[in-house]
Amino acid sequence: MTEKNYTLLCDFYELTMGNGYLLSGKKDQICYFDVFFRHIPDNGGYAVTAGLQQVIEYVQNLHFSEDDIEFLRGKGVFSEEFLSYLKDFRFTGDIWAIPEGTPVFPHEPVLTVRAKAPEAQLVETFILLSLNHQSLIATKSSRIVRAAKGRAVSEFGSRRAQGADGAVLGARAAYIAGAAGTACALSDKEYGVPAGGTMAHSWVQMFDSEYEAFDTYCKIYPKAATLLVDTYNVLKDGVPDAIKAFDNNFGPDRRDVKLGIRIDSGDIAYLSRRSREMLDKAGYPHCKIVASNSLDEFTIRDILNQGACIDAFGVGERLITSKSEPVFDGVYKLAAVEDEHGKIIPKIKISENTSKITNPHFKTVYRLFDRKTGKALADQICVYDEVIDDNKPLEIFDPDYTWKRKTLSDFKAVKLMKQIFKDGELVYELPDIEEIKKYCAEQMETLWDEVTRFENPHEYYVDLSEKLWQVKKDMLDNNGRR
Repeated sequence: MTEKNYTLLCDFYELTMGNGYLLSGKKDQICYFDVFFRHIPDNGGYAVTAGLQQVIEYVQNLHFSEDDIEFLRGKGVFSEEFLSYLKDFRFTGDIWAIPEGTPVFPHEPVLTVRAKAPEAQLVETFILLSLNHQSLIATKSSRIVRAAKGRAVSEFGSRRAQGADGAVLGARAAYIAGAAGTACALSDKEYGVPAGGTMAHSWVQMFDSEYEAFDTYCKIYPKAATLLVDTYNVLKDGVPDAIKAFDNNFGPDRRDVKLGIRIDSGDIAYLSRRSREMLDKAGYPHCKIVASNSLDEFTIRDILNQGACIDAFGVGERLITSKSEPVFDGVYKLAAVEDEHGKIIPKIKISENTSKITNPHFKTVYRLFDRKTGKALADQICVYDEVIDDNKPLEIFDPDYTWKRKTLSDFKAVKLMKQIFKDGELVYELPDIEEIKKYCAEQMETLWDEVTRFENPHEYYVDLSEKLWQVKKDMLDNNGRR
C-alpha cells in the first residue's frame, strides 16, 4: 500500500498547543493519554476494537514536509522556533494498545500514549478517527454476523460509504469481525479482504431476455454462477429462467459448479422459501440462495425467524455506515504526567456529568477468565504496575464502587494491553488480517450469550482495582488534586 503523509490530519489546536508547549517550556513534558469510549453503539453489550494497523502506519510515517511547514508559516500564528522544531519532528514515545479484534467495554483504555507533550497531542486526531471508525464498523459487523447464525455475510456497501477510506477500511474492519468478504476490490488488493461479486440488474437489462442474460453469464463463468433473479419477477420469470440456464449449461448432476441465485428486493422470507422449493424440485438442492437489500442484524434475525431459506447475505449501507448509530464515541484524555524525576503524577478530568469523569493514572487492563468454562467474567482496570494474583480470590465491585458485587475464584488473569511502540520504535509484531480475524472469533466465543444479545444485554463487569479507585477517590475529594 502506498504510504500517505497524514501528519496534518489533525485538529488545528493540536498545533497551537504544540507551539504553546514549546514557548512555555513544556516541550519535553512527558504525559500519558488514554483512548477509551463511554457508550456501546446500538445499546449493545460489547464493542470490537479495530484500526490499530492504520495507527501504526501513521505513527511510523509521522513527519512534516517542507510544504507542510510553509503552509503553517502562512497561517501567521506559529513561532519560527516551533516551525524549526517541526523540521525534524518524529514520534519518540511509547504506545500500548489492546489488539485488534478484541471485545472491549466502556471506560477501559483501548490505547495509551506516553510521549512528550507536543507529540502526544499531535497524534490525538488520527488515532481517534482510525480507532473510532473501524471499531464502529467491526462492532456492527460482529452483530450482523451473529444474527446470520453461521451463514456467510459479505460487505456490499462501498457505494454508500463515507468516502474512499470509509469503503476500503470499513471492509477491512467488517472482515476482522466476521464478514466473509467484500464487494470492494481495493480492500482485497490492499488488505487481503476477499472480494467477490457477480452481476447487477443492468447486466440482465442489457440483453433481449432475462434467460439470455443468465445463459450468457453461465457460459462466461462455467465454474461458478450466481444469478440475480429479481430484475423483473422472481417467481414467475427469474427463478425459472435461472433453472433453464443451469440446465442448459450444467445440469443437476454437476455438483462441482458453484451455483447460486440472489434476491435483492421484495419479501425475502417468502421469496426465498418458494425459490428453494422450485430449485429443489428442478434438481438443484445444492444451489445457494443469497439475499441482499437494506439488511441489518434485526432484519436478518427476523427473516430467519420467519423460515427464510437463505444461505448467505450481502449487507451494504447499514453495515458500512453503521446506519443505526454511525458514531463511535472514543475520546482521548490526559491521565498522567511525569515530573522532572520521572515520577508519575495522576491527572483527572472532573465534570458534573459523572460519565465524563475520567480515570486517572497510567493504567493497564486485565481480563479475568473462568478456568473451567474459558468465559470472560470481568475486566479490571489497574495502576500500571499492579499484578493480579489469580491464585487468590478477587473481590469485584459494583460500577459505583460503593459496595462489593461478588468474589471471583478459580479464574485466570490476562493482561490485555500490548506495547506497540517503545521510544518511537515499533516493538509489536503486527498480525496479518487472517490472524486478526481468527483471534476475534476466538475472543467472541469467550463472551456469555447474555452479553452478546441484541436487546437488554447483560452489562459486562468493568471495575477499578482497589488501588486505582483509592487514587481516584482521593483526587475527587481534593477537587482534582492529589
